[in-house]
Amino acid sequence: MHRVGSAGNTSNSSRPRKEKRLTYVLNDADDKKHCAGVNCLAVLKSSVPDSSDYLFTGSRDGTLRRWALAEDDATCSATFESHVDWVNDAVLAGNNTLVSCSSDTTLKTWNCLSDGTCTRTLRQHSDYVTCLAAAEKNSNAIASGGLGGEVFIWDLEAALFPVSKSTDAMEDDTSNGIVGSGNPGMPITGLRSIGSSSSISLHPSQSHGYSPIAAKGHKESVYALAMNDSGTLLVSGGTEKVVRVWDPRTGTKTLKLRGHTDNIRALLLDSTGRFCLSGSSDSMIRLWDLGQQRCVHSYAVHTDSVWALASTPAFTHVYSGGRDLSLYLTDLGTRESLLLCTKEHPILQLAFNDDSIWVATTDSSVHKWPAEGRNPQKVFERGGSFLAGNLSFTRARASLEGSTPVPVYKEPSFTIPGTPGIVQHEILNNRRQVLTKDTAGSVKLWEITRGVVVEDYGQISFDEKKEELFEMVSIPAWFTTDTRLGSLSIHLDTPQCFSAEMYSVDLNTVGVPEDHKINLAEETLKGLLAHWLTKRRQRSGSQAPANGDVPSGKDISIRTHSHSRVEVDDKTDNHSSMVHPAFEFSTVSPPSIITEGSHGGPWRKKITDLDGTEDDKEIPWWCLDCILNKKIPHKDNTKCSFYLHPCEGSTVQVLTQGKLSAPRILRIHKVINYVIEKMVLDKPLDGGNSDGPFTAGLSGGPLSTIVGDGSFRSGLKPLQKLKPSIEILCNNQASVLSQRTNVNINSQATY
Repeated sequence: MHRVGSAGNTSNSSRPRKEKRLTYVLNDADDKKHCAGVNCLAVLKSSVPDSSDYLFTGSRDGTLRRWALAEDDATCSATFESHVDWVNDAVLAGNNTLVSCSSDTTLKTWNCLSDGTCTRTLRQHSDYVTCLAAAEKNSNAIASGGLGGEVFIWDLEAALFPVSKSTDAMEDDTSNGIVGSGNPGMPITGLRSIGSSSSISLHPSQSHGYSPIAAKGHKESVYALAMNDSGTLLVSGGTEKVVRVWDPRTGTKTLKLRGHTDNIRALLLDSTGRFCLSGSSDSMIRLWDLGQQRCVHSYAVHTDSVWALASTPAFTHVYSGGRDLSLYLTDLGTRESLLLCTKEHPILQLAFNDDSIWVATTDSSVHKWPAEGRNPQKVFERGGSFLAGNLSFTRARASLEGSTPVPVYKEPSFTIPGTPGIVQHEILNNRRQVLTKDTAGSVKLWEITRGVVVEDYGQISFDEKKEELFEMVSIPAWFTTDTRLGSLSIHLDTPQCFSAEMYSVDLNTVGVPEDHKINLAEETLKGLLAHWLTKRRQRSGSQAPANGDVPSGKDISIRTHSHSRVEVDDKTDNHSSMVHPAFEFSTVSPPSIITEGSHGGPWRKKITDLDGTEDDKEIPWWCLDCILNKKIPHKDNTKCSFYLHPCEGSTVQVLTQGKLSAPRILRIHKVINYVIEKMVLDKPLDGGNSDGPFTAGLSGGPLSTIVGDGSFRSGLKPLQKLKPSIEILCNNQASVLSQRTNVNINSQATY
């Protein structure tokens, strides 16, 4: 997905301002399921007897979901929707706070027992936020790390934004060097950051006047964090291949542990903070004694990258998963290891729940497997274990020699199913439909102006269906799309999105003249914001949909193209505010809007959750200008030039010596009428002149559209008044079949 943003002007820049983009994400029939890989898991144990536990899942579809767990069931009881990109990690802080982080560079906090409302958005990272860590006994302490090489420690109760201040902390480049802390005993403030260069940013009240300094050394990505229960110790790892140990109370680095030969992707600390487990892309798991400042054990269990770790409460056994699709259980003391299961997708995260373990993968489904978390030794009694080596090549060599272990479990004990995510798409020439293929191989046809699947073709060839649906039409590209979230994301940018028009007859729109031109983006915006407009009028106290006045006290003012402030004229008539059937979006499975307001950064919300209070600080001004003022960017009255020539071999005389011009959208029956007038009739056909030099003489006729490249889209109505039958060819495509006169159009686009 394109990152939602805007390149605003700086005070010294003369470049034109790039306006905010509006994106809408289409949902299939069941929006209670994830439609992309699940990156993170968190389990909330119920403190009330006989009430259900909750599982929280965060997905690459940009949402989090809360599942009420029963013995053999899981029900989606809430969807948390506000992030505009992948949700990468989530942790529980205290009793009812869920914290999530995303590739949209933000952290968000939620009341995890609520209906899904975001309570706070924390912005400090300069790049994707990849990982979080929480202190179980210090409910306010949260750490976050990301691709910008930054680690931030947050006090959720304060949640204050800092002015960037920094102080030097000398970095010891020797292995396992100890660095003295600079400000011992400093309490956790609203926010402080730890860069891989050891620069520290503090809240102004704690900065003690330090001036900002440049970060020293290369900043590298952080992929893993862990914190002990009391919040006195933090470990981080990433592309530097070292485990860094920090004191989160002061933001100082105390240790740097070397041993891994590739990126560190997963970290665990025991409750006391003495032992640390790390999983790496070098396929190794390492156990570190932080008191002794060394690695005490290495476990060669996996044959590929280790991405997920979960330990038993006593820290005696570790469950591990990763890129090799396998889940292992390893006794940290005896080095005995078991292959619990293997599936079709890489494992991204693990979460315990009593004697079961939840497994999240790159698939949209989540599986529960037996774990015997309280007494893992029971599993080893089944046999089939092997002794983990201490060198990475030992496990790979054993696999090559044919000693691959047999999985203990064949199938999960329970599965929360997801829906297949879209992995391939093609925008059709009619610029209203998109053909997609999902992970299950199913090919579907979407109509993006209504946000629905109009045809489900099943598991067929995507390329063959694409060729079958090809039409010789040319409509300007007015939107872009991607499938990064596993769904279709449709992006609208002004003024390009207002470039496409169609005749009302081609959209089967009733109640308007056939020759009425409909702007596709304008009507799509009206459909998307219909609920918002209704709510807004209700808030203004107007019951008549034809006269929605601007609410007093919350006047919506928007910018003209010169960015001056103008008041909104919301006195729209019924006809202009009516949503045509071709642009009505479902309220059962409504799309979500993603955009960036002028304050607060990007946000995401279902169109049915808009309450009418959103203004130009949240919804792009050009969208409001279109909906409320019926204003779209001015476009030149572009003409299309073309020639009329007799078909090769025809004895028909040349009709015109020069080229003809017409609006860029022209229905072909007007060209037919023009030819008939010149060839057959002594006077024009009855009817008004509404499109350039051509006379609209036919009330019926084969209705087609000629556009920029001169191609046609055939209509449906039969000839009614015209006896002579004319065949017009353009690019060797016939518009009207006949056995009489053939005329060939060689068109030349001039715009």
